[in-house]
Amino acid sequence: MIQNYKFRKRSLIFCLDLVQVKKGRKSRWTETTVNIDNHVIVAEIDSKLEFPDRFVEDYISNITKTPLDLSKPLWELHLLNIKTSDAEAVAVFRIHHSMGDGASLMSLLLASTRKISDPHALPTLPCKKIVKPDNDSLVLDHTIISRFWSLLFAIWWGLVLIWHTLVDLVLFVLSIVFIKDSWTPLKGAPGVELNTKRFIHRTVSMEDIKLVKDEMKMTVNDVLYGVTQAGLSRYLNRESSVDANAGAEKQRYSIPKNIRLRASVLVNIRPVAGIQDLADMMAGKSKTKWGNGIGYIVLPLSIALQEDPLQYVHQAKATVDRKKHSLEAICTYVCAKLILNLFGVKIAAAITRKVLYNTTVAFSNMLGPVEEIGFYGHPVAYIAPSVYGHPQTTIDVWYPPLMEEEPFRKRNPTAAK
Repeated sequence: MIQNYKFRKRSLIFCLDLVQVKKGRKSRWTETTVNIDNHVIVAEIDSKLEFPDRFVEDYISNITKTPLDLSKPLWELHLLNIKTSDAEAVAVFRIHHSMGDGASLMSLLLASTRKISDPHALPTLPCKKIVKPDNDSLVLDHTIISRFWSLLFAIWWGLVLIWHTLVDLVLFVLSIVFIKDSWTPLKGAPGVELNTKRFIHRTVSMEDIKLVKDEMKMTVNDVLYGVTQAGLSRYLNRESSVDANAGAEKQRYSIPKNIRLRASVLVNIRPVAGIQDLADMMAGKSKTKWGNGIGYIVLPLSIALQEDPLQYVHQAKATVDRKKHSLEAICTYVCAKLILNLFGVKIAAAITRKVLYNTTVAFSNMLGPVEEIGFYGHPVAYIAPSVYGHPQTTIDVWYPPLMEEEPFRKRNPTAAK
């Protein structure tokens, strides 16, 4: 094993050590020499394990009980040479959130992989398709729609955007101060972030999601949000206690009325970049900056039993479309950065914790490649990003498949009760 290994410039982030500054509120990063033996851990595993998938879940749960050592760079790589139902072996990459957000860290990983079909080519990220109108429709628009009405619509659109942003920011501040979600079996008690976590990853059919998306003219996020609302509604209905002597209708529908259940959603505020831009970012050649570039939005969840399952998706689309017409994510990011610079990391962390604690669940998703990829010659079966340490019991992270026809990956860390 190489004892003193100098990382390439692309991987300089792994050579940084966090040093406390005696005067002031900030810490600073200093470059150091990395001892690989302190970071790469090969687990000793019994070759006759009866339930390898459960072993992996228990292993990941156990390492979250021990904090990362602040005296060295804040990352670890655990190698589990055990065959599971999904892969021939498992690698667990554990890294502190202060070193970067999900977009930055996934950028580093994807920029280090290559296509299986072409070992010298970077993976391809999905891009949004933009439908361009033909020339005839452009001429028709100029002749029929007057500039006056176009200007009037633009002014109205801007005013509504400002109004939505102000309303969202006021509700966000009130969520910091006193607005809390209703207590449910999903709501974490004080200190829930210290509980042992369980990391579960499941797959759902991407083809089914695309079928609903295409038929209902919406996005993948809309469908996933609707599915989550349906699942949480049915779970809470099952967990709510009902009097055995109550009528059949009351037993069937036992969700408390006027329940408030919201999700804190982590939003990447960077412009969507291609994989080459991500690789350039790692090499320091891009204007896209490394670090934490995320904003928060508070998304209300509609908890109710619906006769038509598609009603969950309709409600989800309406809620998400309303949030899209708001600058809440950008404003919360700017405010968080301002508070961090003025008052230090402790105050900023306390405010962030307050928002997360007063909501029930957290949502996030990541962009992934559209073809099979390999990491230094090793085919990658799946990637399941996640996060822990938040004052919530449930965090859902959705990650797309490594091939177009494969299932969709869902990573769900929950606090053990």
